[in-house]
Amino acid sequence: MHLSVVGLGKLGACAAACFAAKGFDVIGVDIDREAVSAINKGRAPIYEPRLQALMEAARPRLRASQDYRDAIQESDVSFLIVPTPSMDDGQFSSRFVEDALGQLAAALKESSKDYHLLALSSTVSPGTTDRTLIPLVEAVSGRRLNTGFGMCYNPEFIALGTVISDFLNPDLVLIGESNDFAGEQLVKIYEGVCENRPHVARMSIVSAEVAKLSINAYVTMKISFANTLATICEAIPGADIDAITTALGADRRIAPHYLKGGLSYGGPCFPRDNRAFVAFAREHQQDAVLAKATDAVNQTQVAHIVTKILGYLGSRTDRSVAVLGLAYKANTPVIEESAGVRIVEALLKEDVAIVAYDPIALDSARERFGDKIRYASSMRECFARSSLCVITTTADQFRTISAADIVHNPTTIVDCWRILRPALLDDRVQYVALGKSTVCPQ
Repeated sequence: MHLSVVGLGKLGACAAACFAAKGFDVIGVDIDREAVSAINKGRAPIYEPRLQALMEAARPRLRASQDYRDAIQESDVSFLIVPTPSMDDGQFSSRFVEDALGQLAAALKESSKDYHLLALSSTVSPGTTDRTLIPLVEAVSGRRLNTGFGMCYNPEFIALGTVISDFLNPDLVLIGESNDFAGEQLVKIYEGVCENRPHVARMSIVSAEVAKLSINAYVTMKISFANTLATICEAIPGADIDAITTALGADRRIAPHYLKGGLSYGGPCFPRDNRAFVAFAREHQQDAVLAKATDAVNQTQVAHIVTKILGYLGSRTDRSVAVLGLAYKANTPVIEESAGVRIVEALLKEDVAIVAYDPIALDSARERFGDKIRYASSMRECFARSSLCVITTTADQFRTISAADIVHNPTTIVDCWRILRPALLDDRVQYVALGKSTVCPQ
């Protein structure tokens, strides 16, 4: 099978490269001329670990175009990975998906081929495909579902910073299929792509739409529970959040994944998927109480850490704080819904001077904050500019912090993910680990 990937953004470019690197002939389609040009020159259009190396390996089998007709003419299966922005009510807008499908359907109408499979990977509100997207393709193409075209809902469970490894080694391949033939085509593709043996879940399209939102809503619930537990541990002398969550995670009914107390979840998926789950339930006259509570806890977690930081800042004449980590997680430049960014915003309202550093996300932060904060070129510069430092991501670079990086005596380090080794620090440092009891000045 020849494949096409419509949408060459943060996820689409990676998917196209993975498919091509695994031996499929792939054409990527996007209206962004720069992204198309970059791929045709063998360059990654966005930053993602391992992507450039994969692009080089995939180059003989990967090209890109701005013409949607090429996706129909030169492939058997089209994967749609285009944005579905959140609306005010929490539901997802499908306008970009509809635009792309309209273009593909128009090309399909002109095509002499008998059949083409459309696989939607973008997250949509449950019911969207059956209610809106399939009728759209039928109306524009003049074809009937499962006769002239097939439709699958095939969302990916991948995170920025680990997109390549997540795509090639998924825990789950979720396929909502319009019929057995459509689903079987996707199964054959993933058999050639996955480096592991993931669970393949095949079901109706609407069931897959519900499953996608449900998985992320459940994961965020685990995160918020662990964060609540971490806050409680801080009030109990001798309590250790990591020891507790390790024990909890050993129980197979719970599992250890995403059960690590720390900062609030962020990024382009978890917050909006959880809110969309609430909106979806409300649309069907149901109250997603747990999902709403999860979001509420997530909102309060930043306020909790800001209160802690202000407590350590106290009445110091130097009202400055160094923030290490502005991305929503390590190994990505994305700052969307980032806890680090929200901490900076809250501290600025308290007239705190901020100096910040991130190995990858400084350019994104500059677009957000401009000259409201100072930007350091290294960790050591952060320690030189402030005696109170907050670590908000698990970047490998931050894990190496030791006494050699410390400038001020005393220095306070608030480690939100407990990634440092206190033994490598010296008596100049007051080390504060989120989720463990520490005496904090009032």
